[in-house]
Amino acid sequence: MLKSLFPLPVHFEAIFHEAAIGIIVTNASFDIILSNEYAHRLFGYTEVELLGQNISILIPNHLKGKHEGHLGKINHSPVSRPMGLGLDLKAKRKDESLFPIEISLSHFKSEDQMYYIAFVSDVTLKRKVEMELILRNQEINQLNESLEAEVEARTHALQHTLEQLELQTKELEQSLQKEIELGDLKTRFVSMASHEFRTPLTSILSSASLIEKYSESADQPKRSQHIQRIKSSVAHLTEILEEFLSVGKLEAGKVEVRPDTFDVTEFLADLVTELDGMRRPGQQISTVIDGSLSDFVSDTSMLRKVLLNGLSNALKFSQKEVFLKARMHDEELFIEIIDQGIGISDADQKHLFERFFRGGNASVIPGTGLGLHLMDRYMRLLGGELKLRSELGLGTTLTITLPRLSYAN
Repeated sequence: MLKSLFPLPVHFEAIFHEAAIGIIVTNASFDIILSNEYAHRLFGYTEVELLGQNISILIPNHLKGKHEGHLGKINHSPVSRPMGLGLDLKAKRKDESLFPIEISLSHFKSEDQMYYIAFVSDVTLKRKVEMELILRNQEINQLNESLEAEVEARTHALQHTLEQLELQTKELEQSLQKEIELGDLKTRFVSMASHEFRTPLTSILSSASLIEKYSESADQPKRSQHIQRIKSSVAHLTEILEEFLSVGKLEAGKVEVRPDTFDVTEFLADLVTELDGMRRPGQQISTVIDGSLSDFVSDTSMLRKVLLNGLSNALKFSQKEVFLKARMHDEELFIEIIDQGIGISDADQKHLFERFFRGGNASVIPGTGLGLHLMDRYMRLLGGELKLRSELGLGTTLTITLPRLSYAN
C-alpha cells in the first residue's frame, strides 16, 4: 500500500481524501492501490471494491483493447500530461453507465517501483453548457436568416434580436474565451448591426407615436410627413437586411451565375434613373459611353448589384457630379465610377474589401461596411476584377473589368 511506503501526517491524508477531484493511484501494472472519496462517488465503487482492481474496470468496454495499447506506451515512456481536453473522453461507472471526463496523468518512482496518479474530473455539466451555447449560436443564425416580415412585426423582431444578440454575445465571450471562432468577426458584426438598426427603428417608433396625436384633418400634412419617414426607414432596414442575406448566400455558395444577353447602354441608363432619388440638389450622374455596347453577355442581376453599390457610394460620399464611363476592348467591358468626394486613406484602402470594414473618415455616414465586400465577391463569380484608386479630399475611382460570358457558364 502507498500509505506504508509514504507515511503521511493526518492532515495530508485528509487533503487527499477530501479533495474535490477524483484521485486514483496505480502500480506499474495499473492495479489500483489507492483512491479518494471523490473518486468513489464518481465511479460508484467503495474503496474496498476498487483496491486491487485493474484500472481497465473504469474503461468503457468498447475501448478496452485500444486503452491497453495506450497503457503500454505510457509504461514504456511515462509522461505527465492532460488527457481528454477537447476530446470526447468517457469513463465507466459500476452500473455500466458512461460519463464524460478529463484526466491529468502523472507518475513517480519509489524504491525502483513505478506508480501512476490519475486526477479525474466529471465534465458532464461543462459539456452540457457547451452544447447549450452551440444551440444558442445556431438560433442566432436562424434569426438572421428569417428577418423578413411585415413592418410592425419586423420592428419588434429586430429590437428583440438586437437585445438577444448583445446578451448572448456577452455570454459567449465570458464562457468561450478560448474559442477563436467566436472572436473578432462576430464582435464587429454585432457592433455594426446594433448601430445601423437602432437609428431607423427609433425613427419609425417616434413617427408612429406622433401620428397618433394628429387626429384632425388639418393635420394631414404632418401625418404624411411622418408616414414618409416611416417608409424611408423601412426601406433603409430592407437594404441592410438584403446585404446581410447576400453575404450569407455568398458564403454558403448558394449564388449561381446566370448569363444573359443585354444592351449595356440601356442597362446603365435604367440604373441612373433608379438612383434619381439618392441625388442631392444639383448633383447628377454623367454617363459617357464609348462605342457600341449592345449584345453583351453577363449576369445582369449580379452586375446591377455591383453598379448600384458603386454608384450609391459615389453619391453618398460626394457632394459633386459623379461620372459613369463604359467601353469595350477585346471582348471585355470596362466600367468606371468616378466621384469627387471625401476619398479614402492609403491605410484604409488595404481593408476595404473586408466584411464590415468602414474607413476612418466615413464613420459618421450611414453604412454597413458590406458594400465593397459584396461587389468584390460578385465580381469574382463573374470572372471579373474590381480595382480602386482614391486620394483623401479628391475622390475615388472604381474600375470594373468584366469578361463576356458564355451560356455554358
